[in-house]
Amino acid sequence: MSLGLLLAVGLAAIHAFASTVTLPRWLPIFRWISFAGGVSIGYVFLEILPELSHAQHEVGELELPLVAYLENHVYILALLGLTVFYGLDILALHSRKQNQVNQAVDQTEDRIFWIHLSGFAILNIILGYLMQDLKSHGSLLSCILFFVAIALHFFILDYHLREHHKKPYDQIGRWLLTGSIILGAILGQALHLNEAAVAIIWSFLAGSIILNVLKHELPSERESCFSSFLGGTGLYAVLILGVQST
Repeated sequence: MSLGLLLAVGLAAIHAFASTVTLPRWLPIFRWISFAGGVSIGYVFLEILPELSHAQHEVGELELPLVAYLENHVYILALLGLTVFYGLDILALHSRKQNQVNQAVDQTEDRIFWIHLSGFAILNIILGYLMQDLKSHGSLLSCILFFVAIALHFFILDYHLREHHKKPYDQIGRWLLTGSIILGAILGQALHLNEAAVAIIWSFLAGSIILNVLKHELPSERESCFSSFLGGTGLYAVLILGVQST
């Protein structure tokens, strides 16, 4: 089994079994979320933004008429990814509030559940596919750090999706997201896109990750722990900068 496929299976397992993980009493949920948010912010600034710069170079070499008129191609794609998933989040939140008022049920409508989860399933397919190129872009340790950052991101994302959708997420949603990563990893073994195409889909994925990190993984001041956040950010920064300097 290739490293990319192995890590994809590991990420899929998080969606499948995150709800069964019980935090120890000495680690309150707000500290856990703050630490994970710190790691994710470190990942955004030290990995995603530099990778977008690299992707810009790849897409800039495409000889397409439309691309010639767009100076910051990948940043526009990242903005599109952020905007689409912000819209999906607002849609889910609005549906949940409407159900609270009209039916005294604290979850989204079935239709919104499928729309919301389908968006994240597409993201997971993209992420699973991109795992095939992981080892070629860095050392084994950098791959592990990438996995840890995405794994923590998945734990928090899973928590918030369960808040929105409740029982349907546990019964159907988490398995849809689990299967979509595996599907993407399988596609990654069978299909190989060129560097520019990979840069395009990565840019869209990056925009959605940036949104989810900023919206879900930076708790409000009443529910956050700055020392845990700082610890997560500092630890990830030290590790990734150490890897990059070797």
